[in-house]
Amino acid sequence: MALTAPRTMIRTPGRGTRPRRTGRRHPLVATLMALPLAVLLLVVFDGWETVATQASSVGVMLGR
Repeated sequence: MALTAPRTMIRTPGRGTRPRRTGRRHPLVATLMALPLAVLLLVVFDGWETVATQASSVGVMLGR
């Protein structure tokens, strides 16, 4: 009986693989990535009052 499952290739660095990034993303880039989603959630979920309430609750929980 023949094996019909595909065999996985063992990839060695340098053979068609991309090197993984070891550094961290710049804070400005991360902010620009998250800002559109934050604005969308702000508009969809009731605006500034909800954000202020949640921020206040988190502040109280953290003891500030």
